[in-house]
Amino acid sequence: MPTIKGCNIPDDLLYDVDNHIWFVEQGDGTVKLGMTSVATAMAGQLVAFTPKKVGRSVSAGKSCATVESGKWVGPAKSAAAGDVVAVNDELVGNPSLANSDPYDKGWFIVLKPENWDAVKPTLTPGAQVTAAYEAKMASEGFAGCP
Repeated sequence: MPTIKGCNIPDDLLYDVDNHIWFVEQGDGTVKLGMTSVATAMAGQLVAFTPKKVGRSVSAGKSCATVESGKWVGPAKSAAAGDVVAVNDELVGNPSLANSDPYDKGWFIVLKPENWDAVKPTLTPGAQVTAAYEAKMASEGFAGCP
């Protein structure tokens, strides 16, 4: 797993670097997504996670969940449009899972994307994400993960 300024960035995921969101194909036409370790480190300890409900639709570039920490409240934006088919209820009850395990127990939602074949090429594969994330961290003045 690549580490960028102390932040783990698994190379088997796809990334929307601008929005600090990762995606992984589930093999059934759905994608699971969540926040990167960079995002959780920048936000600080998460205290609330409110996903869109199962059955609701998400527009591309719009919020699939609201995330709150002691420093920040804001949307988790999905690059893909589609319908929410699952939410991480464990994360709703324990938002800090996104800090301690952002790529496994801290996932946000599972989405049935509308046009995945068009969205997928706009995402950065983990094996190629280092330069993009280094530039993003520098532009945001983020020194790295603890």
